[in-house]
Amino acid sequence: MSPAEGLSVDAGLSIPRSELIYKATRSGGPGGQHVNTSSTRIELVWNVRRSRALSDDERDRLLDKLATRIDDDGNLRIVATAFRSQLRNREDAGERLAALVRRALAVPKVRRATKPPRAARERRLETKRKLSEKKRFRRPDHDDM
Repeated sequence: MSPAEGLSVDAGLSIPRSELIYKATRSGGPGGQHVNTSSTRIELVWNVRRSRALSDDERDRLLDKLATRIDDDGNLRIVATAFRSQLRNREDAGERLAALVRRALAVPKVRRATKPPRAARERRLETKRKLSEKKRFRRPDHDDM
């Protein structure tokens, strides 16, 4: 999909623009008279539950990983206020949504338990023996072997 058609998350996933709802509101904080007249704060809403761009596995994974960010209706909300331009905040919100979804969909590599090689265990024990012997000889009442 081209950028006009959808928000590209990764090579295999693109969210259609028709599923994204952008709302522009007045931004809070300092800024003088300019902030009172311009709606530069962007709120981007995407409904994860109703999205046609996701497979069932992807949807379940997103609902699980982003449970604290998704409301009861299944909406994922991103708010962007970093810039004084509505366009830049709109782009920022889209990039942040894509990054959030990308991280949530990443499947962590399975960790396989390993044990240290025999030679490494023996080196560690030998080092401990040498250190113990050195400290034993420092004592005033050491026993000569």
